[in-house]
Amino acid sequence: MSIQAQIEQKVQAALAPTHLEVINESYMHRVQPGSETHFKLVVISEQFEGQRLLARHRKLNALLADELAGGVHALALHTFTTAEWQAREGAQDSPACRGQGGVSG
Repeated sequence: MSIQAQIEQKVQAALAPTHLEVINESYMHRVQPGSETHFKLVVISEQFEGQRLLARHRKLNALLADELAGGVHALALHTFTTAEWQAREGAQDSPACRGQGGVSG
């Protein structure tokens, strides 16, 4: 199973999101083609109701600890309740990679 699929499965099971995007942004960085090292997660879940941003991020970081300890180098988290998501126009774009030099992981 791919790392992307593992992340999707874990987040679905733990948070029952109304909307979930697991976007592999590895291609934007200096890594081997087909890498799964950089991800952006957009998670809309009512389980975030009443939680501050830090608590939401801690929850996801704990949930994905194995992936973060393994090959995942970067994880951009965009966490919202349904009401927060509807008040926005979506998640922000990720910044361009500022990495220098050769292939890194």
